[in-house]
Amino acid sequence: MDPYLLALLRRIDTPTVCNAIEVAQGRRGFDAFTRGSMVCTEPGLAIVGYAVTAQIAALAPPTEAPEVIRARRMAYYRAMHDAPKPSVCVVEDLDFPNCIGAFWGEVNATIHRGFGMAGALTNGVVRDLGDLPPGFPVIAGSIGPSHGFVHVRSVDEPVRVMGLTVRPGDLVHADRHGAVVVPPAVVPALAAAVERMQRTERLVLDPARAPGFDFAAFEAAWSAFEAART
Repeated sequence: MDPYLLALLRRIDTPTVCNAIEVAQGRRGFDAFTRGSMVCTEPGLAIVGYAVTAQIAALAPPTEAPEVIRARRMAYYRAMHDAPKPSVCVVEDLDFPNCIGAFWGEVNATIHRGFGMAGALTNGVVRDLGDLPPGFPVIAGSIGPSHGFVHVRSVDEPVRVMGLTVRPGDLVHADRHGAVVVPPAVVPALAAAVERMQRTERLVLDPARAPGFDFAAFEAAWSAFEAART
């Protein structure tokens, strides 16, 4: 990824990315984003990177042989370790919406951070909120105390997290608002789209923050804002 674009994406929030994608596409209707409220363990940070995907389950013990479960678990960790950076771990809990097993806690988050990953996105459970390593946000569907019978079901397959389909290698931006998948076609234009959108928003924001802002000032600002968007 272009270093300038990566640095920019790390500085901005996910709603800004969502809007900028529409600016780059020249139309509204972008819908590759999560639905519903999520938990973010580090609200001030965004995670940016290419998706490395897996599926887990925890409500019931695994039925496969222990050696099969262990081999898949090691394949999972190998995939996370070897993923091109920047990378984001995206894990679908197949028990959703009845998730009870926290795959994400102090141990797993520390391992993935040590692998150099940017963070994790899941529809499942996170725990150990006071002990998670700094700089590795986990954006999860819920908080809970137990790991249940958590085990890996698949690695490197398309997953679905809070209404969002994520495929291996997708560019993901996520923060306390949720997550988006950035369409590959807009990546070359994304930085310019972010900058254009921010300039356009300032046409309204700057007057609205200035002393003496009234309806007449609003009308003038809004007229300039609409003209800049068309």
